[in-house]
Amino acid sequence: MIDLHTHSCFSDGTDTPEELVTRAVAGGLQGLALTDHDTVAGVPRLLAAARQQGLEAIGGVEVSTTFASGEMHLLGYCVDHNDPHLTERLAWVRTGRRARNEAIVQKLKQLGLPLTWSAIKAQCAGDVVGRPHLAQAMVQRGYVRNAKEAFNRYLARGAAAYVARRTLTAAEAITVIRQAGGVPVLAHPCTLELSRESLRTLLEELQSLGLGGLEVHYPQHDHDQTLFYAGLAHDLNLIATGGTDYHGARTPDLKLGRGFGQLAVPPDTLHLLTQRRPAGRKA
Repeated sequence: MIDLHTHSCFSDGTDTPEELVTRAVAGGLQGLALTDHDTVAGVPRLLAAARQQGLEAIGGVEVSTTFASGEMHLLGYCVDHNDPHLTERLAWVRTGRRARNEAIVQKLKQLGLPLTWSAIKAQCAGDVVGRPHLAQAMVQRGYVRNAKEAFNRYLARGAAAYVARRTLTAAEAITVIRQAGGVPVLAHPCTLELSRESLRTLLEELQSLGLGGLEVHYPQHDHDQTLFYAGLAHDLNLIATGGTDYHGARTPDLKLGRGFGQLAVPPDTLHLLTQRRPAGRKA
């Protein structure tokens, strides 16, 4: 059992990288990947903890990209977390994220819901502040009952305080990941809300740019979706990856490695990813 989609306190998760490794070992996982949003800052700590506890682990990142109807998320596996171009482009994305946060806070203030940056930063142990941290700060101020209400009323696309943010294009993200020695994978395809024919067309386009995998095993995919995505991956020679999208206390019903209880990512997926790395890069 492995989990190739997790988040730590370096983005919008609540566990430290070391806590993720400890939970994985305690849960009987054989492998783990850290895929924080727009940062690889937690990867060295995860890899060091995994070595100490005898867990196979790889570094990764989750990058939001521009998409016609919203955002497309690309996972980059086995990236060199010291690659200067990767870290520079991720820093550019994070700068855009900060500008968006400031605009959201201004909108909330105009709506009579002021937030201080100290209250927001208190929700985040790392360098990546996102809407989940804003939502939690709103909960603590008593503006909403829970994070779901914060998103539905204020933070989700089309809601009262929503602000779009700058992102890389899919082509740029794939290139950056590959240049850093990584394997680009399309995350949770169900969230794109595309027809089956349109998804196949998209995957073919992304594959021509260097896409290497598709996230087939995911807690929000039902049985039929999982079978369809697995078939697509097979047909297009994409690696069928999977993971829980674990965020710690922010997703209390989601269990590391198991999702809602039925998730089962094939253990050899981790090795397939390391074998698919661009030529000339160390594993």
